[in-house]
Amino acid sequence: MSEFVHLHCHTEYSLLDGAIRLKDLCARAKDHGMPAAAITDHGNLFGATHFYNYCKDVGIKPIIGCEVYVCHDHTDRESALARRRFHLVLLAQNNDGYHNLVRLVTRGFLDGFHYKPRVDKEQLRKYSEGIIALSACLAGEIPRALAQQGMEEAEALTREYMDIYPNRFYLELQSNGLREQEVLNEKLLELAERTKLPLVATNDCHYLNADDADAHEVLLCIQTQTTMDDPKRMKFETRELYYKSIEEMEKPFSHVPEALSNTLRIAEQCNVTMRFDQHFFPVYNLPEGMTLDTEFRRLAEEGLERRLARHPNRDTLDIARYHERLQRELSVILEMGFPGYFLIVQDFINWAKDHGIPVGPGRGSAAGSLVAWALRITNLDPLPYNLLFERFLNI
Repeated sequence: MSEFVHLHCHTEYSLLDGAIRLKDLCARAKDHGMPAAAITDHGNLFGATHFYNYCKDVGIKPIIGCEVYVCHDHTDRESALARRRFHLVLLAQNNDGYHNLVRLVTRGFLDGFHYKPRVDKEQLRKYSEGIIALSACLAGEIPRALAQQGMEEAEALTREYMDIYPNRFYLELQSNGLREQEVLNEKLLELAERTKLPLVATNDCHYLNADDADAHEVLLCIQTQTTMDDPKRMKFETRELYYKSIEEMEKPFSHVPEALSNTLRIAEQCNVTMRFDQHFFPVYNLPEGMTLDTEFRRLAEEGLERRLARHPNRDTLDIARYHERLQRELSVILEMGFPGYFLIVQDFINWAKDHGIPVGPGRGSAAGSLVAWALRITNLDPLPYNLLFERFLNI
């Protein structure tokens, strides 16, 4: 079995930065004889489920990760520190860890977005369970401290991360043609000795093949809105950020073989399973004493009464026809097990309407449902137009 697995990899979902297609990544890991592959895109998990399935298709283990942006305070958008952020590689060790990773990424976008989706150490600590952390590249907080502030500051930061991720934090070595990285590696070896932390070798892969480096530079130009002939353009000062073979990784790390074998150790610990054979609906909070069925029926019947009371043609309506249609639809929906679906949809549709968020009148087969109209999911009375509920649901 291979003694190395790539654990730091940016795919097409590291938007305008990574250039590795997911299927190609999985196929290349398999070709290299690696038992697993990892995805660690910048700040997001956009490719996670696709990657998981592609790995399963070729018979290797998927390792779901993310390279998050860590800042001092994810709510700060004003101070001089607001745009200061560091990289940190996080890998889901198990399903709890995957869920925590999802929570971190979500909070980064919803609460912490400022040029990039950011998280802070309070959030890292809150959602640390089931996650393995790597110190990342030159843009990581510990590497930056080693380069700019010295060993003492770097050690203090390292012990902070060790406390957040007890027995799950690794110092990351890379050998990718950057002189600055080679200098950093020596300092990381010293730091590992001082803290007794394990080392792990990665290559911070951004493209699949060595000769993809030029195409990747074009991608960076698109990201930074510049051109290849601009001498000041952003570019990587190396052409080695590709998906190297085991032999290519072994050569520069022959003096620290444990950094290679630790990749396999980490891969063995990462066991996330995803299920695609069932639906996972949100939990609908019911009033005391009510079930999904009774609450659904109550809201639909009360909603219809409100609709009819405000109907412009109230005096000429066949009220019995409306009641009969409602009960017929309710019986079908209940028999088919869909009350939870209706309750959830009406919950967010009505919340949007009550908070001034535009919502369309309804479209497609759902417009044929009187229940949907009664619950304010749609805004079209289907009876005058002879719209068929059976187009939406039927036994």
